[in-house]
Amino acid sequence: MAPWALLSPGVLVRTGHTVLTWGITLVLFLHDTALRQWEEQGELLLPLTFLLLVLGSLLLYLAVSLMDPGYVNVQPQAQEEAKEEQTAMVPQAIPLRRCRHCLVLPLRARHCRECRRCVRRYDHHCPWMENCVGERNHPLFVAYLALQLAVLLWGLYLAWSGLHFFQPWGLWLRSSGLLCATFLLLSLFSLVAGLLLASHLYLVASNTTTWEFLSSHRIAYLRQRPGNPFDRGLTRNLAHFFCGWPSGSWETLWAEGEEDGEEGSSQAV
Repeated sequence: MAPWALLSPGVLVRTGHTVLTWGITLVLFLHDTALRQWEEQGELLLPLTFLLLVLGSLLLYLAVSLMDPGYVNVQPQAQEEAKEEQTAMVPQAIPLRRCRHCLVLPLRARHCRECRRCVRRYDHHCPWMENCVGERNHPLFVAYLALQLAVLLWGLYLAWSGLHFFQPWGLWLRSSGLLCATFLLLSLFSLVAGLLLASHLYLVASNTTTWEFLSSHRIAYLRQRPGNPFDRGLTRNLAHFFCGWPSGSWETLWAEGEEDGEEGSSQAV
């Protein structure tokens, strides 16, 4: 590996996240917080649990940021030939989509300029991950947000437990200034993580993506429909997102929705 590859944005962002995570954890241990008091009293269960949650959130972060988000395979494969038959099931009003860079662009996919690849069920490109969030890593991304929020809120409580305001201002600033800055940083991160988790849970429940939600007026297969054609109901949306059930391509789901709509209209007539 070339030396300059160590200075790539992905390496810098992931290294910064790792250093920041363990740096904040170290601050919570070094100051007179509940975490340190538990350790001094020999109650090691809660400190170990906190460390395991921090480690788990970091491992989830690295997994989401390093894994394939669902890149569209430009080279045709033999086992994917059946998908060409599925394209015939897509309504004729929706033209087959093509990407000028990757040539093939399945339904719900989008070309990411940062990754220079097309991503299936594209949600967004996360600069903090330095990776796209798509069909393969979106469930792990939501799990990471939930675990990270739990760690941040616990860290927020620990930082607050170590802030004692009865000391003189100068002494307090020297002894608790770094802990106060950590508390403010954790407050900001908790707010961002909470908003992200709430928004993604809403999108998952309705089986839509960030890109589709914000740009539905520009997307051909959504602009021509009054509602979300991929919404299968709360239970099926959650089952499909987190468990991969029911399996099937988005083109098939679209075709099923079209057939249901045609049956309903014929009955109405």
